[in-house]
Amino acid sequence: MSRPDTEKPVRVLIVDDQSLLRMGFAMVLDGAEGITVVGEAADGGAAINQARALRPDVVLMDVRMPGIDGIEATREITSELPDTKVLVLTTFDLDEYAFAGLRAGASGFLLKDTPPADLATAIHTVAKGEAVLSPRITHRMLELFGEKLPLGAADDSPQDDRIAHLTTREREVLGLIATGASNAEIAQQLFVSETTVKTHVGNVLAKLGLRDRVQAVVFAYENGLVKPT
Repeated sequence: MSRPDTEKPVRVLIVDDQSLLRMGFAMVLDGAEGITVVGEAADGGAAINQARALRPDVVLMDVRMPGIDGIEATREITSELPDTKVLVLTTFDLDEYAFAGLRAGASGFLLKDTPPADLATAIHTVAKGEAVLSPRITHRMLELFGEKLPLGAADDSPQDDRIAHLTTREREVLGLIATGASNAEIAQQLFVSETTVKTHVGNVLAKLGLRDRVQAVVFAYENGLVKPT
């Protein structure tokens, strides 16, 4: 199905210290429907400056770069430009640098060898305010955070006072978000409509002061609402 002519293309900034990779991503994305590459940057400092000047919808961000790395650049951009989403680029899907990028405010991460169609889909997904985070990745994140959680962390002893503002159903939805479940999967498990799930997700993010589902995942892990298996 073609995208409506009135819908603006997603504006993308590509950040990677390897010029050939930047060129490759630019060629792929310039040929993708509904996406326009508005700029490139070779390091975190340039990425921050380009983001400020261009106000892209999505930044494809490498994490390992000289000078200001992608993690600090992500933190700076998402803090200063809340309407700009960041997708972290990594070579390995279990790269702990990528998890640091998520904690810094990224909306998800992708492997650098992601197929072009999947790359374009991911960009459109985060541009709409959703997250790109597979169950495999959330499981690994859970393992990493689980090692750092205090022994007393449990469902009945939350560490953050904001959790008390959530209803029982909203806590249930938060727990399912943390497993990597989509809205459709949550709806199926809770026997409610997707519209109802979207309302619950919005309430959870608003009450906890979180910008997206990825931050919700991190929040749930750090507060022991989900435990390693």
